[in-house]
Amino acid sequence: MGEPTAVNSNANSVRQNRAVKSLHLRLDVPLLLAVASLMAFGLLMVYSASWGASLELGDNPAYFFTNQLRWAIVGSAAMVGLSLVDYHRWRRLMVPMMLVTLIMLVLVLVTGETRLNARRALFGGSVQPSEMAKLAIIVYLAFWLYSKREMINNITFGLLPMAAILGITGGIILAQPDLSAVLTILIMGGLMFFLAGVDWKQVLIIVIVAGLLGWLLVTVMPTGKARLEPYLAGLRDPVEASYHVQRSLESVVRGGVFGVGIGRGATKFTGLPVAHTDSIFAVIAEETGLIGAAGIILLYMVVLWRGLKIASHAPDLLGKLLAAGCTLWIVLEATINMGVMVNLLPFAGNALPFISAGGSSLITCLAAIGLIMSVARVSNRTSTPEQGRPFSAVVDLRRRNGRRSVSGARRSAIPRE
Repeated sequence: MGEPTAVNSNANSVRQNRAVKSLHLRLDVPLLLAVASLMAFGLLMVYSASWGASLELGDNPAYFFTNQLRWAIVGSAAMVGLSLVDYHRWRRLMVPMMLVTLIMLVLVLVTGETRLNARRALFGGSVQPSEMAKLAIIVYLAFWLYSKREMINNITFGLLPMAAILGITGGIILAQPDLSAVLTILIMGGLMFFLAGVDWKQVLIIVIVAGLLGWLLVTVMPTGKARLEPYLAGLRDPVEASYHVQRSLESVVRGGVFGVGIGRGATKFTGLPVAHTDSIFAVIAEETGLIGAAGIILLYMVVLWRGLKIASHAPDLLGKLLAAGCTLWIVLEATINMGVMVNLLPFAGNALPFISAGGSSLITCLAAIGLIMSVARVSNRTSTPEQGRPFSAVVDLRRRNGRRSVSGARRSAIPRE
């Protein structure tokens, strides 16, 4: 009589385990929902901000919206594909990826179309290699720093090669010129080196050199001077800010707390430059008010929280660098874009991730989310983390021994020594 009861009990246990496994998708749901919300809201705002520009091109009012929707589908497919592949498998593709990126950056200088005194795009403006270079440099540095983790504090094997990698990439982009992309790459390179656990002496060298380079870029180059001087004037008096910033601030003021309503903004028709790309946050502030703008900022904070959470539970240093690097890059891009629109930062051409119109930015940001999800999936299925160099005393993203949190029932099942 007791044997059938045991069999039934085991059968019930198996069914419960299967049910739990079927519900466990190994995806970070808050991160996925935040990205989906940003992208959906971005499509709505691209349509609102771009139909006037679409008509000016002699096309239908949904021209930019349709393109953005197409890129969103392609980018989402790339995100899903990357999330399903173990991030360790990309090791063999790192060098070819960087070579292709550098070749595309050179092609921009040779065959790219000149727009607004700069060459930044290929194929009729549909592909911007500088956007691809931002993600490529993060991924490449993550693998490179992981492979050199035992020698990272040796300047010959650490700082100097990394400076060469960033210098070559940034130098080619600077020739376009794309000052904001160069500064983004330099900042992310420094952050990746910092997160890898380098000693404080090299960190100090990086800070000093980065400060000098930044000063030279914004004071010596004509593009830098043209952006710094109006920024400083705008800090003294908003009326003396650049025309772009003045129109952006006008949008924010018109929006007030609750906004004028989606589609009812006027500044996008009266001189706000590139309303559907770089200036789309100003359109958001006007049409949805401070409430809508705060909601966007909150969603980016969710991305930051979940991305760093995934990095903290990564099974090795490579996963930590990939997840943290991609997360910080996305949030940095958003911070720069929003800061520029209210004159908190000098003018830069950074897109607002997941929201600004543009296929290159949208696809690379979604690809970065796919890599973060890949780290999360590997962490979820790995019971014993691989050996990897921790973030040391610089920043300890590892929690305890790097394993994910487990339930009390599972802990009780672990034999005590």
